[in-house]
Amino acid sequence: MPAPHPPEFRQRAVELARLGDKPVAALAKDLGIGESCLRNWMAQADADENGSATKLTSAEKKELAELRRKNRQLEMENEILKRAAAYFARENILPK
Repeated sequence: MPAPHPPEFRQRAVELARLGDKPVAALAKDLGIGESCLRNWMAQADADENGSATKLTSAEKKELAELRRKNRQLEMENEILKRAAAYFARENILPK
């Protein structure tokens, strides 16, 4: 599912919020997004820049999602191979 706002928009929104010229709530309203959305973007930007130990960076989140997808695929392939091995084992045991 694609992000509803492009990364450039998010980055600019975070920069404007960090300037502190306007309260976050007012800035979010002007940009047409929710206050919590803007605060989440700010927290994620902080984690990306500072490498926070408690929050994953965007690159780590992407890598984690990719690894989970690969893990699901490997588990499915493993299950298929187990069933195939059981099928062929039965075939060799039964008399002809």
